[in-house]
Amino acid sequence: MAVSFKELGLVNTRELFKKAMAGGYAVPAYNFNNMEQLQAIMTACAECKSPVILQISKGARQYANQTLLRYMVPGAIEMVREMGSQIPVVLNLDHGDSFDLCKSCVDHGFSTVMIDGSSLPYEENVALTKKVVEYAHSHDVTVEGELGVLAGIEEHVQSEVHHYTQPEQVQDFVGKTGVDHLAISIGTSHGAYKFKVKPGESIPPLRIDILEECERRLPGFPIVLHGASSVLTEYVDMINKYGGKLENTAGVPVEQIQQAIKRSVCKVNIDSDGRLVMTAIIRKVFVESPKEFDPRKYLGPAREELKKMYIDKCRMLGARGKDRAGDQLNR
Repeated sequence: MAVSFKELGLVNTRELFKKAMAGGYAVPAYNFNNMEQLQAIMTACAECKSPVILQISKGARQYANQTLLRYMVPGAIEMVREMGSQIPVVLNLDHGDSFDLCKSCVDHGFSTVMIDGSSLPYEENVALTKKVVEYAHSHDVTVEGELGVLAGIEEHVQSEVHHYTQPEQVQDFVGKTGVDHLAISIGTSHGAYKFKVKPGESIPPLRIDILEECERRLPGFPIVLHGASSVLTEYVDMINKYGGKLENTAGVPVEQIQQAIKRSVCKVNIDSDGRLVMTAIIRKVFVESPKEFDPRKYLGPAREELKKMYIDKCRMLGARGKDRAGDQLNR
């Protein structure tokens, strides 16, 4: 039985992105797979008064079960309402790869969906995206499309090389499909190995020139940055200290993300950093307390560390205190 996102206490991205673009900040889009990640995201955003986009990938939906997720999200919203928070919450399908998947998510109460046809020939991407838009808009659900392909691997999304967005295509794509916002490829990547750099080498800069040209061709149109985790060194080091083997990882420097936000980027996707934090803390507990077998004793500390990291991310994106239009924290 279909359910509207409004019944679940969610909002779509339409007004949220207008406010973000007017205010010069980006709305954080955090992926989650389990209860602890969801708790950390929601409590962090509630405490720092940040709007939030909860992101669920195809793999996460399969892992957590679509029916369970349908009830987890409104439960999380009710939790922060009891905290006295009125932050706007969006539920997004991240990297949907078919019309049927996007339709299922719309019918299960998602308030926005992403259809990723970027690996298809251009006209096929247009046709698929348009079909998703027509169905989603009939339910007031907003849609994100993608032009250009990000390198790296994250769940079922993978590519060996970048295919940068061609700015000359963006007007035609948006005009033909009717998408509400657009993910573009300017040099970010999926996963914890975003750039092929050796120790001591500098990370190549993002192609801000492509972003600027897209902005020129689509003035005032919301742009999305995928693969934007910073791959936090302190947690990579912690993972390696406690038995992990992550070598030559590289993330997107904070300054480059903030530079993109000064343009048209009003949504920034962060997934890998959350995975790194949780893994680092769990490894630490297992090594320091090898007799521990109570999941609460390692998932609890991981959740608290995640919360701190998400608060820092909200601050970095300029979203802290933006739970309502124009609001600022007076501290």
